[in-house]
Amino acid sequence: MDFVAENRLELLTSGEQYFPALMAAIDAASEDVYLETYIFEDDETGRRVANTLCRAAQRGVNVNLLVDGFGARDMALALREALLAAGVQLLVFRPKISPLTLRRQRLRRMHRKMAVADGRVAFVSGINIIDDANTPGKIPPRHDYAVRVEGPLVAEVLAQMEKLWGLVVWARLRRRWRPARRVLAAQAAAGTQRAALVIRDNLHHRADIEEAYLGAIDAAREDIIIANAYFFPGLRFRRALTNAATRGVRVTLLLQGRVEYLLLHYASRALYGSLLAAGVQIHQYTQGFLHAKVAVCDGRWATVGSSNIDPFSLLLAREANVVVDDRNFAEQLRGSLRQVMEKRAEPVHAAQWRSQSLLKKMPSWIAYQLVRVLMGLFGYGNQL
Repeated sequence: MDFVAENRLELLTSGEQYFPALMAAIDAASEDVYLETYIFEDDETGRRVANTLCRAAQRGVNVNLLVDGFGARDMALALREALLAAGVQLLVFRPKISPLTLRRQRLRRMHRKMAVADGRVAFVSGINIIDDANTPGKIPPRHDYAVRVEGPLVAEVLAQMEKLWGLVVWARLRRRWRPARRVLAAQAAAGTQRAALVIRDNLHHRADIEEAYLGAIDAAREDIIIANAYFFPGLRFRRALTNAATRGVRVTLLLQGRVEYLLLHYASRALYGSLLAAGVQIHQYTQGFLHAKVAVCDGRWATVGSSNIDPFSLLLAREANVVVDDRNFAEQLRGSLRQVMEKRAEPVHAAQWRSQSLLKKMPSWIAYQLVRVLMGLFGYGNQL
């Protein structure tokens, strides 16, 4: 992981802050825009972002939109047609999906959420193109994070997006594609913050995001806060957390408190007992749905991005996180997470968890075993 200096980073909380910043960057673009998203919903937010992309394309900006074939499988035809009619270049990553196949290839999705405008400003986040309030049961809005980047790191974000765009052009259209040559303004210093782009793919960077987490956890001496929507780490990750807690590090997890995906929800809860016994503190976000994938260690190291801590993100999907080495940024994220835990989450008490009846623990045990069996079918069972 190579840190790049002289960046300006801005932490954005949920779609309320992210979408205005994203659309402002697109509106200001004069050359090109790249946008990657797992989901592109035909709701108010989706239509606003689509209209912003259309305006950019109509004024001559080269707009490249990449969506995932599974995540965006329900993307409205009218929305796609409007984007294409305006001149937006729209591609779908792995459009063939089948719920019955056991082939790993079909599960290797594009889960990244990134954008770059004119090679000058970039966004890396966990936020799909969807209303925060577009949730099951219309409960309070999702909670998530994004980071806006100016400075030399933008060039690395752009290079990764151009690389994937070129691969998808070849896979879908069987023709070669090369990005337009430009002098990157992003190479100029924009601030004083150090950061790195860390990706996960299925070739050269299979474990980079997990290794970044493990390195930070192992190096932590004071405190670790991890907020993750879909939490089902493998044995190495769990051991790193319990080892940190055992050596006196204050380890806190902010996890999903509401049932969104039934199997993963209960499988995740099967891990609580061993974590709590080691001294790990767990809080469950209950006000709405948590969608964050962020962490802070020792008030200095921080990460924001698309990667959950589960088998899908760590073993299968294409993901992208920004890792930050900056005390001001880390303290801002830590402060936000602490406020969320205080006002919107509930602690899980170790004594109460231990005293649960066998009947109450049974759904979690069954879900855990089912997830292990499913991952075993894809050759990953030994990592859980």
